[in-house]
Amino acid sequence: MGNRLFLQLLGIGLCGQILLNFPVAAQETIHAGEENIDSPQDKLDLPPEIIEDSPVLQRWLKEIPDVLEDIRRDPSFRTRLQLGFALFPSTESAAGINVGVKDIFIGRTGLTLSADYQTAFNGSRVSVGTDLHYFLFPLGGYVNFAPLVGYRYVQSNDYFTDGVRVGGRLMLALSRTGAADISLSQSFISPGGENEVGITNLAVGYAVTSQLRLSTELEQQNSREAKDNRVTINLEWML
Repeated sequence: MGNRLFLQLLGIGLCGQILLNFPVAAQETIHAGEENIDSPQDKLDLPPEIIEDSPVLQRWLKEIPDVLEDIRRDPSFRTRLQLGFALFPSTESAAGINVGVKDIFIGRTGLTLSADYQTAFNGSRVSVGTDLHYFLFPLGGYVNFAPLVGYRYVQSNDYFTDGVRVGGRLMLALSRTGAADISLSQSFISPGGENEVGITNLAVGYAVTSQLRLSTELEQQNSREAKDNRVTINLEWML
């Protein structure tokens, strides 16, 4: 009887000791498990030099990015260099050239810079200028609108004028890769002055490769002296 009682008491004591030590043992096990968890870099099982050469991998290893916000801010149209053939139907169908750069992005803002130059080979028509556009909506959208301000010089035969150019531009990006888009702008040189000139421009572009596009511009230029127009076919290099 005494031996049985002794064994019962011994068993109770051992069980109590186990229960008292269980939280400590569990905590030590958890810490050991945390120490054995592989880092994201170890899970990728990639050589360190590959990770060092990849800003995308470094960014994802540091913090998972907001992909939706990136899509909204990543421009749906691209910077383009232009070289094209220009025809001036209202000026005895004179032929000429067009050279330009469209939508140079300034940082990751909605501000872009554009510049272009057109001239007829016989010197009867000249147009040159530069514009700043500020797109009001996220650059990743398919529809955007930008007020524009800049400077422009125009010449039509013996008439010429220059001055501040203000207006607006509607951009329809049919493809986020720059493969296709439509742009419509309305602007005025020296608005409200005696030499005011209104310019309406419609441009349509379509990519033939990942970096080359063909585009067409139709432009109407109205002043008190004359009503002129221009048709241009451009080869564009997307940057």
